[in-house]
Amino acid sequence: MRQDLSLSPPHANNDTTPRRKALAAASLAHGVHDGLTDVIYVLLPLWQVAFGLSYAQVGLLRGAYAGMMAGFQLLASKGARRWGREALLIRGTALAGLAYLLAAQASDLSLLLIALMLAGLGASTQHPLASALVADAYDGSGRVKHALAQYNFAGDIGKAVIPGLSGLALVYLSWQANATLLGLLGLGAAALLWGLLRQPPAQAEPAAKPTRQHQAGTPSGLMALIATGTLDSGVRMGFLTFLPFLLQARGAATAQIGLALALLFIGGAFGKLFCGYLGARLGPVRTVICTELLTAVLILVALLLPLLALMLVMPLIGVALNGTSSVLTGLVPDFAGRANRERVFAGYYTGTVGGGALAPVLIGAMSDHAGVTLGLVALAGTLALTLPLCLVIHRGMRHQV
Repeated sequence: MRQDLSLSPPHANNDTTPRRKALAAASLAHGVHDGLTDVIYVLLPLWQVAFGLSYAQVGLLRGAYAGMMAGFQLLASKGARRWGREALLIRGTALAGLAYLLAAQASDLSLLLIALMLAGLGASTQHPLASALVADAYDGSGRVKHALAQYNFAGDIGKAVIPGLSGLALVYLSWQANATLLGLLGLGAAALLWGLLRQPPAQAEPAAKPTRQHQAGTPSGLMALIATGTLDSGVRMGFLTFLPFLLQARGAATAQIGLALALLFIGGAFGKLFCGYLGARLGPVRTVICTELLTAVLILVALLLPLLALMLVMPLIGVALNGTSSVLTGLVPDFAGRANRERVFAGYYTGTVGGGALAPVLIGAMSDHAGVTLGLVALAGTLALTLPLCLVIHRGMRHQV
C-alpha cells in the first residue's frame, strides 16, 4: 500500500489529504461553535426564571453574545495574519469553552453577561477563519461551493446535536452542571483542532493568470450580499430566540423544547446542504427568493399551530430558515479575490452576526409591549426586504461572466 502511494504523482497527496484535513478541521470548529452558540436558546427560559429576566433582558443576553461575535470578526481576520489562522482558531475555541465554565458559576445577571460576551469573543474566530480555510484549500478545484456547503452542514449538525442533548440532560442536571459540560466540550474541541492543525494544511497555488471568471464581483453586489445575509440572519436569530417561549405557551416542557430545536436544526442541516447544491444548479438568486418566501410563510403558520403539529413541521421550518445562509455563504468567494478573502468573509459575517445580535433585542423590546406573536409577525415581514436585494446581487454577479 505504501508502495502504491509512493508511485502517485507528487501533487496527488496535495490534492486530497490537505483539503480533507482543512475541511475536517473547519467542520469540527463549525459544529462545536454553532452548537455552543445555539444551546443558549435552550438555556434562556431557565435563565429567565433563575434571574427574573424580562423579554428585553433575554434578548440582551443573546444579543451580547452575538454582538461580541460580530464585532470582533474583522479583528480576528487581522489577528490571523499576526498569530496564524490555525492558532487563533484553536485559541478562540478554547476561550469559548472557558467562558461556559465561567457561566456555570454565575450567581447574578452581570456575571452571566460577562461569560456570554467572552464566549462570543471566542466564537468570533470561527466563521471568518474556518470558512477562509475551506475556500483556500479548495481554490482551483471547482468545488469551493460544494465544500462550503459541507462546512455549513457540519455547523447545523452541531446545532442539532448539542442543544438536543442539552435539553435532555437538563431533565436530570441543573443548568450549572450542563454549562460545565459544555465548557469541557469546548476545551476538548480545541485540543482536537490542535491535533489537526499543528501543521497548517497546504493551500492550493493560485493560477498564474487569473481569467475573467476568477475576478471578484462588483462592490454593489457584495454590499447587497452582506445586507441580505444580515436580514436573513436577523430573522433567524430572532425567531430562534423566542421560539422556546412560543413552545412554552403551547405547553412544551424543557425536554420538548430541546427536542423541537433538535428537529429544527436537523432540518436546517439538510437545508444548508441541499440548498447549497440547489443554488449551484437552479441559481443562487432563485434559490434565495424561494427559501426566504417559504421562511416567511412558515413563521406565520407556526403561530397558528398547536404543539404537536408545530413539532412535526420543525424540520421543514429548519430547511427554509437555515437553507438560505448556505447559498449566500457560497457566493462570498465570488466577490473576493484570493488575497482579501479572509477580510471579505469577516465583513460578511460581521454583518450577518450583527443582524443576529440586534434582532433579538428589538424583538424582545417589542414582545414586552405587544407580545411575542406580534414580534414574530414583524420578523416574517422583514424577509420581504431581501427580495430587491437579490436583484442587485444578480447584477453584481453578471459582471463576472
